[in-house]
Amino acid sequence: MDEVDRLVGAFRTRAAASVRSKLDVLMGSEQICDARVTPFFLNVLEDRQEPVEVRAYVLQQLRCSGGSLPPAERHRVANALGSVMIDRSSPDLQLQAALALGDFAQLDGVLSRLNAVCLMDDASIDLRYAAFTSIERAGPIPESIVLLRRMVNDETLGRSARSVLSAWHIG
Repeated sequence: MDEVDRLVGAFRTRAAASVRSKLDVLMGSEQICDARVTPFFLNVLEDRQEPVEVRAYVLQQLRCSGGSLPPAERHRVANALGSVMIDRSSPDLQLQAALALGDFAQLDGVLSRLNAVCLMDDASIDLRYAAFTSIERAGPIPESIVLLRRMVNDETLGRSARSVLSAWHIG
C-alpha cells in the first residue's frame, strides 16, 4: 500500500468523522506528488455529502496545483469547478469556484461559463461579481473583450465592464 492508497483509505474510514478529522487526513496529502491525488480530490469536491469545509479545502488544493497539472487534468478540474460554481447548495463554494476558475480562464469554455453566471439575474451579486472578476483576470484577450462588451448594458455589472474595457484601452 503506497501513500495515495493510505490517504484514500484513511479518508474513507472517516466517512462519518468530524470535519477536523477529515481535514487532518487531507492536510497530510500536501506532500504527496502523485497524479492519483487529483482524481481523489475531484471526487471529494463533487461529493455533495461531504461537509462544505472539506470541499472548500480540496477546492483550494486543486486551485494551488492547477498550474502544474497536465492539460487533461486541468480540463477535469475546470469542469468540476464549473459544476460547483452553479451548484446552489453552497453559496460559499460557488464563490470560491468562480474565483478559482480565473486560474483556468485560458481553457476552452471557461470564460463562457463565467459569463453565463455574470448574466444570471437570479444569481447573487457576490457570485456574479466573482465570475466577473475571473473574466477580468483573463486580461484583454479577444474572448474576454467580447464577453465584457456583451455585459456593458447589464444593469448590475455594466458599469464595471465599461470600466475594465476602458482600463484596457478598449472602446
